[in-house]
Amino acid sequence: MTHAAPRLHALVEQLLGVPLPVRVRAWDGSQAGPPDAPTLVVRNRRALRRLLFKPGELGLARAWVAGDLDVEGDLYLTLDLLSGLLWERGEDARGLAQALRDPQFRAAVRGLLKLAGPPLPPAPPEEEVRRTGHLHTRHTDRRAVSHHYDVGNDFYEIVLGPSMVYSCAYWPGPDSTLEEAQRDKLELVCRKLALAPGRRLLDVGCGWGSLAVHAAREHGVSVVGITLSQEQAAYARKRVADAGLTDRVEIRVQDYRDVADGPYDAISSIGMAEHVGAEKYLEYATVLRELLTPGGRLLNHQIARRPQRDESTYHVDEFIDAYVFPDGELAPLGSTVTQLERAGFEVRDVESIREHYALTLRRWVARLEDDWARAVRLTSPGRARVWRLYMAASAVAFERNRIGVNQVLAVRTPELGDSGMPLRSRTWN
Repeated sequence: MTHAAPRLHALVEQLLGVPLPVRVRAWDGSQAGPPDAPTLVVRNRRALRRLLFKPGELGLARAWVAGDLDVEGDLYLTLDLLSGLLWERGEDARGLAQALRDPQFRAAVRGLLKLAGPPLPPAPPEEEVRRTGHLHTRHTDRRAVSHHYDVGNDFYEIVLGPSMVYSCAYWPGPDSTLEEAQRDKLELVCRKLALAPGRRLLDVGCGWGSLAVHAAREHGVSVVGITLSQEQAAYARKRVADAGLTDRVEIRVQDYRDVADGPYDAISSIGMAEHVGAEKYLEYATVLRELLTPGGRLLNHQIARRPQRDESTYHVDEFIDAYVFPDGELAPLGSTVTQLERAGFEVRDVESIREHYALTLRRWVARLEDDWARAVRLTSPGRARVWRLYMAASAVAFERNRIGVNQVLAVRTPELGDSGMPLRSRTWN
């Protein structure tokens, strides 16, 4: 017996230069590490080859998606323990080159190569995006949206539940149901936009039509919902028909840059702006402002990252880019507000609901785990593993304040300055 786990545990600690806070169980049944810690299960030598040929986050992601790497115990705790050591180290070519000059580091790499077996790089899992072309053209945006959303409506029903709302819920308390919290979020958006009978709402990135149906049914507005996903559009149209709202709600497969039937009294963009990209964000904000009537409101609900000292060093998260949201980008809140103001909006309110997204993601993960076998049948084992890891890791990131989510309310304020906003728009507890 090779007793691979003690060797692997020691080599990883040698590479990292710090203790490994999880237990390791290797393919030969051997174990090493803190006895009460969650266990990182290395199912085969192929997992090591993936990490050696693609060090950092992408190698880990490939091993996880392929099933070569697993976790026994608390997945959230495991991700929290490993995030600073492995998951967020990424691939820094300069740092790797410097490390390779260290004889001890080189010796550890040689040890891992020997333990990994024949040095053949495994093919990436089939769920990984093969990217071609320029970012954020109409074609590549449509393809990226299709990769993420056209997984199958039945699969999303497992994860999201009856509300079919794929964005942060708004929780009255941690013991509320997911459906209650999602309804409260839809209502919060409608109140911030001051929706009322006779007004027109454009819902950009309308998903499966939840907000469109709620706004038309509960607030009497006419709604145009747009999405780039054919599957979402078909599902949303059926929901609209079932609710008897076809006279007030229209669902289109359309790029926001192609909407030409303004003006609208209000625009909602809930969880869509992350797909826009930094280079296109000013265009996005300008297009939406031009679609609003003077005095019209925009509610922009968007995930934000923390600003970096040197913004030129920002790079997209490798796992998310390759498996979850191709071409997606996160921006600091300040950058988003600045771009909205540059486009001519007056920003009137910013509400952070970071903790709400952590609660939401934990409920989604629980739903996926409870119906795991069916989720795998509807997609693939790799796709289900992508979603479990992505949502659990995101929950930890929101809980630890590594990322946030904000609702930014902005107005196309007329030249004379009457924003139409009440003197007091919020009540603080």
